[in-house]
Parts: sequence; structure tokens; C-alpha cells
Amino acid sequence: MILTTTNSIEGFTIIAYNGIVSGIAVNIQKTKITFNMQKYYAGVSESINEIKEQAFIQLKENAEKLNANAIVGIKVDIEQKESGTISVIATGTAVSIIKESTAINY
Repeated sequence: MILTTTNSIEGFTIIAYNGIVSGIAVNIQKTKITFNMQKYYAGVSESINEIKEQAFIQLKENAEKLNANAIVGIKVDIEQKESGTISVIATGTAVSIIKESTAINY
């Protein structure tokens, strides 16, 4: 499955717009009391990456349910609340695409 933030995919033609899909993942940041800010930010970054991956898995699964083989126009929203909760919402348009002909017409 092709995923992109753009509205089209070079070399492919969109033949059907199957619907809007989302992937949502939420996790509570596992914070350790530390005086090393570099370790703290590294932990937050790692947690965000894990949650983002879960959101993208859900996004792809939802697109597959609509018989799509690509998702265009993806937007990712990441929020971290003061409570330590991190949420990632990925939204895009599930589409059916076909590869464009590579033949050259003279």
C-alpha cells in the first residue's frame, strides 16, 4: 500500500476515491524521574514513534476494508497533554490506483 501526504501519486492514476480513513492511537507516557533532560526527550520521542506506528497500522487496515490500495493526503496530528497522555491521529483519503502506461506515443 502506498501512503503519501500529497494528493496524487506520480506514475499512478486514481480510479476511485473510496473514503476518508483514520488511525488513532493513544498511550500514556512512561516517564521516569530523571534529571537528564536529554534522556527524557529521547523517551518522549521513542514513545511518539511507537504510537505513530500503531496509528498508521490502523490507518492501513481501515483503508484495506474499503478495498483501497493507497492513501493520499495524509495528515498526522500528535498531541501530548500535561497528564502524560500522547495521542496520534492519522487521517487520509483511501483510493484505488493503477499504474500509468509507460508507453511513449509519437
